[in-house]
Amino acid sequence: MASSTYAPENEEDDDDYADEPDSEFFNFPPEVQNAIEQVIPSTDPLDKPDFNAVNYINSLFPTEQSLSNIDDVINKMEDQIQFIDEEIRVVVRGQTNAGQDGRAALEDAQRVIRKLFSHVRNIKEKSEKSEETVREITRDIKQLDCAKRNLTSAITTLNHVHMLFGGVENLKILSAKRQYGEIVNLLQGIIEVMTHFKNYSDIPQIAQLSVEVQEIQVSLAKQINEDFREAFTGPNAKNFIPTKQLAEACRVVSVLDSKVMEDLLKWFISLQLSEYSHLFHEAEEGAWIDKLDHRYIWFKKHLLQCEDKFGAMFPPHWELSERITVEFCNITRNELTKLMTKRKNELDVKLLLYAIQRTDNFESLLARRFSGVTLTNKKTTGSKHVSQNTASEDSLKNDTEETTFSPDSEASDSAKDASPNCDSKQETTSPFHGIIGQCFQPFLYIYIESLDRNLYELMERFVADSKVELSKAEATCETNSAAVLPSCADLFVFYRKCLVQCTQLSNGQPMLSLAATLKKYLREYANRVLQNNLPKLGGNVPSLTASVSNITRDLRDLSSAAVLIRDFSLRSGQSEVSRYTPQEQARTCFILTSAEYCLETTQQLEEKLKEKIDPTLADKINLSQEQDIFHNVISNCIQLLVQDLEMACEPALIAMSKIQWQNFEAVGDQSAYVGAITTHLKTTVPIIRNNLASSRKYFTQFCIKFVKVEFTLMEHLSGLLESGKMSKTF
Repeated sequence: MASSTYAPENEEDDDDYADEPDSEFFNFPPEVQNAIEQVIPSTDPLDKPDFNAVNYINSLFPTEQSLSNIDDVINKMEDQIQFIDEEIRVVVRGQTNAGQDGRAALEDAQRVIRKLFSHVRNIKEKSEKSEETVREITRDIKQLDCAKRNLTSAITTLNHVHMLFGGVENLKILSAKRQYGEIVNLLQGIIEVMTHFKNYSDIPQIAQLSVEVQEIQVSLAKQINEDFREAFTGPNAKNFIPTKQLAEACRVVSVLDSKVMEDLLKWFISLQLSEYSHLFHEAEEGAWIDKLDHRYIWFKKHLLQCEDKFGAMFPPHWELSERITVEFCNITRNELTKLMTKRKNELDVKLLLYAIQRTDNFESLLARRFSGVTLTNKKTTGSKHVSQNTASEDSLKNDTEETTFSPDSEASDSAKDASPNCDSKQETTSPFHGIIGQCFQPFLYIYIESLDRNLYELMERFVADSKVELSKAEATCETNSAAVLPSCADLFVFYRKCLVQCTQLSNGQPMLSLAATLKKYLREYANRVLQNNLPKLGGNVPSLTASVSNITRDLRDLSSAAVLIRDFSLRSGQSEVSRYTPQEQARTCFILTSAEYCLETTQQLEEKLKEKIDPTLADKINLSQEQDIFHNVISNCIQLLVQDLEMACEPALIAMSKIQWQNFEAVGDQSAYVGAITTHLKTTVPIIRNNLASSRKYFTQFCIKFVKVEFTLMEHLSGLLESGKMSKTF
């Protein structure tokens, strides 16, 4: 316990407590005391470290009458002492027995470990003996197995040597007899066998065989080339019919070095296209691009004949038809480039677009007919790749549908169709697209120049027609809403068609030149058709805002109302300033909505140009200046409408300034000048509102600007009245 009083009653307990300190009390350190309280919490006062016997006795016997039960308390305390003594005795004796038990358990564990170690040692000795026995048993088996492998390898090598010697002799005999069908499999086998002897090339006999095999391959290549030349260019070439021997010779070529096949195909393709080079030589009349169709018609016919006659003779993985087509395209591209460079003065836009259209149709036909494997992959000799044509051979016999390029197409009147958000020609990944057409790229400046001329003529027509269109709009000024100039839609319909057409031709530098041309005529349209048709306000009378500022300045300087009267008197003495008629107001609104339409569509046009052009050139597309021009046209329209309404309200303001306010003793219902201003507002604002029904934000801007002017006026007058500068006049 934390603190207790103890005195042994029995002498026999003296031995158990021989080591007990002489002090009557046990005092533990604070940290020990705290640990005891956490482990054995107690509320007994006897367990407290600051136990006081006097206080404890006083708590048991607070009065004299309580001493009557002192015997019971003493008996209870003695019983408690005996109970604690018994517990201490049991704990002390238990600790003595625990030490003996621990020593006994340790001895048992050591005995078991010694026994286990003995068993493990016996097992290890037995396993070593077993391993030695197995090793002795299998020693002879391993020797036999090694002998078997060596014998098998020797037999296989001898068989290969025998096959090699015999095969080389047979190859010589078959080659002399031109029995190519039997040579194919034999040659393949010999080549495969030679791969097994790469590690034995230092043996003289093997090295000699390797040289003989190479000589036979060279001899076969030369012999097959001679056979083909004899068959196609010899005396009987005109009556030549494909034979099985040449078909088998092609199979032999597939086994030989890839250069042999490439040389043979190059010679054969050149032979097949020799007639084409002669018929369409640059000096011939049919070579010019106005007869470009004749080239493609000749090729389709000749290729079909070649496939019918020689298709079975050449292996499918040679891709003979595609190789002939690729060579034809390369020759045609080079010849057209030279022709157009020499005769570029004879080129015009119709002829150029005709040639591009025909070429594009032909390239689309080739893209459907061939996979393009000879253009995208470098084939190796002997590959067994089989082409996967996307269309049958009959596709060469049919003409594809043609779309006529027309830079002079008439534009639609629909504003919806004018949006440049159009679908361009579907892009394709076929390598045949552009294989010939790229020769036209350097000459597309002719197309851009033609568009420039067409747009100039179109702009002149728009300028001439704008007078009539605006007059029609003025005639319906009371009911017209959401209207734009028809020429706006016509212009962007034409732009849309130009963009689609140029996308089909090129997305590189020509597209950038097209963007510059479109920007040029956007500025032309904004200035010549929109800005120049805005009605003019009559006279050079300053606006209401300027008048108010002048009056306020004079009143500050002179502090006299006479100046105000004099200023308005002078203004009233002038001839009446002409204002916009309702028709002119409608015209201004009409131009504003047209400029808004052009602004929005120009933003879409810029996005579409960036989408269609080559990504490396997209940063050079910028139509912000043209958008600013349309913004300025809109701002000018709003400013003119505000000034017109200011001028309408100005006479009423002048009349108000002439009133002798000192003669009025009572305020009436409504002044004449207020009624005049209200009448002008009711007359002008509805017309503007109706004509800007589709442009509510700009009608709101008009209202805000006009209110700012009125608010400025009221602010100035209110300030003057409060300062007393107008007290004598008003």
